[in-house]
Amino acid sequence: MATIPLAERMRPRSIAEILGQEHLLSEGAVLLKAIRSGRLPSMILWGPPGVGKTTLARVIAGEMGRSFIPLSAINSGVKDIRDAIDQAKKQRFFDRPGPIMFIDEIHRFSKSQQDSLLGAVEDGTVTLIGATTENPSFEVISALLSRSQVYVLKPLDEETMRKLIARAISQDEELKKKEIIIEEDTALLRLTGGDARKLLSALELVTSQDEQPIIINDTTVQEAIQQNIAFYDKGGDQHYDIISAFIKSIRGSDPNASVYWLARMLHGGEDIKFIARRLVILAAEDIGLANPNAILLAQACADAIQFVGMPEARIVLSEAVIYLATSPKSNSAYEAISAALQKVNETGPLPVPLALRNTPTQLMKKLGYGEGYQYSHAYEGNFAQQEFMPDEVAGTSFYHPGSNKHEADIDARLKHWWGIKYQ
Repeated sequence: MATIPLAERMRPRSIAEILGQEHLLSEGAVLLKAIRSGRLPSMILWGPPGVGKTTLARVIAGEMGRSFIPLSAINSGVKDIRDAIDQAKKQRFFDRPGPIMFIDEIHRFSKSQQDSLLGAVEDGTVTLIGATTENPSFEVISALLSRSQVYVLKPLDEETMRKLIARAISQDEELKKKEIIIEEDTALLRLTGGDARKLLSALELVTSQDEQPIIINDTTVQEAIQQNIAFYDKGGDQHYDIISAFIKSIRGSDPNASVYWLARMLHGGEDIKFIARRLVILAAEDIGLANPNAILLAQACADAIQFVGMPEARIVLSEAVIYLATSPKSNSAYEAISAALQKVNETGPLPVPLALRNTPTQLMKKLGYGEGYQYSHAYEGNFAQQEFMPDEVAGTSFYHPGSNKHEADIDARLKHWWGIKYQ
């Protein structure tokens, strides 16, 4: 039984074996010309997961006889970059081009990490190939972007994916031993969405049974994937299931489960900015006024992870997650705005009471704008009872303080000010 995954066994070893990127690699295409000329520019390969960015980088290095230094932005820091550059300097001889330094998910590098690459790219110590699933215009610093060509890789279309399936069945040493009958491929193509790695992984799952012949149809594909799929998929159901478990664990005040699901996302290559955005939302929605500092820490986390990048960002995220999970909880702010929006939908755009309207001109004052308004600071305790809502919704209560220490103080203050209105 093969221990190397099918996707790895079928990884292209030459440009001719790469499918789906003919706009870059066919005869006369710009990237193929650069490879054959021997004058390869530093480049950013931009495209969705599973279209062959890493494979293309390795093939380019092989075709050009250049050494290959791989780094992953998920678990590499500035020290790793400097070590790799030192390694590249030792491999340079006379006028021979420097090694190719490949950085997977380069968009995850912080500005300082990307800055540390500039000198080596400028002086030719390395030829950089960065791979990213995000728009490099927003995720790669301008100094590095100006020194690189950007090549866009396309998602694989159905015709290309069918060619990959046929190639695997006819050429792979393990699959050649089996009798495989394809009755339907709709589910296989739809569930893997233009991602060659996912396609071959799904094919391997479906064909892992011992019974012969192996029938591939939509039912067998869905059953096999639902029963066996274990990898984290940033674009599919696993993505949404795991972020759901993560949010619910924090809301449920379980720091251990929260950190576990955080680790699952980090291990699967989830975008740390996506995680941080969800923490900011959660701090407002689920913790809210029970601990107003929660949103401040969540925002500080969002800022910090962009400053330090991975792998150290994992520590910042862990601290924020544990803090939020162990904070008191309240969804009163969430409930208040939801109730207010529902009321606006029911009543429509009611007019602003005259007392509350802006009065920039004498004419507006003559029309009664601002008449009757009581300036709160002119009264004892900086408070004056008055109605701030249209008559049609006056007295409607949207905010109900939660049962926690901080909002208990708010509740008492509201009752002191408003009396029966906030009883």
